[in-house]
Amino acid sequence: MEKKLSKAELQELAIEKKIKRRNFISFSAFFIGAGAAFGGWKWLYDAEQETAGITAGVRKPLRRALNQTELFFRRVFSNDHKVKTYPKDRAAKNVRVNSDIGLNNDDFSAENWQLSILKNSGNVLKIGIEEIRSLPKTEIIYDFKCVEGWDQIQHWAGVRFIDFIAHYQLQEQAKMQYVGMETPDGEYYVGLDMESALHPQTLLAYEMNDKPIADVHGAPLRLIIPVKYGIKNLKRIGTISFSNQRPRDYWAEQGYDYYSGL
Repeated sequence: MEKKLSKAELQELAIEKKIKRRNFISFSAFFIGAGAAFGGWKWLYDAEQETAGITAGVRKPLRRALNQTELFFRRVFSNDHKVKTYPKDRAAKNVRVNSDIGLNNDDFSAENWQLSILKNSGNVLKIGIEEIRSLPKTEIIYDFKCVEGWDQIQHWAGVRFIDFIAHYQLQEQAKMQYVGMETPDGEYYVGLDMESALHPQTLLAYEMNDKPIADVHGAPLRLIIPVKYGIKNLKRIGTISFSNQRPRDYWAEQGYDYYSGL
């Protein structure tokens, strides 16, 4: 004779069925998701490499996605968005040195250095460091961020790029879409969207912690652009140019994101 289950036993069986059903659904969803992720990874891994040029080193679908991301952020970019700043006593006393690319020219002389502004007319404007120092100075203490994952609160000072443009009457050049900057030896170079270059916190910096910038940090003049990762903060600027096409960029040629915005 079949045993009649009690109410408590029936409830226990119902709960057990629910648990088994949920476990089945969860495991099924996990394996389906994992399969889709693997399939997507395999598709991307097997996709054709991008043609080396201004950018290089990644698969074509990934580069297309990065380029679309850049366009999106450029459309919504606003100078009203400023990075957080800190009191001076929060700034690091020992500022981290991360790279010396473009700084290994034995013939370089900071005393004889001049910044070259390449105009689209073909004219070249030459500017010395003392002339730049005579312009209104702006300081910033902010959290410098590296693509390698580290960050550090740092104190920099110099002339705002937007003030530099105004002083040297480069407004027509600034109507272009991009700014290119290179070290004097041409070994390191970055391309910047004009909106970020003209951001009110972007500096042509000549001081760090109230002292002239040391050689290892890009003396006599370097770029500080807080809305970008460190790879865009060019040390020892030699030339500045303007264009409507993306200028060459050292790390974008190695497979990194061209925009590199925060």
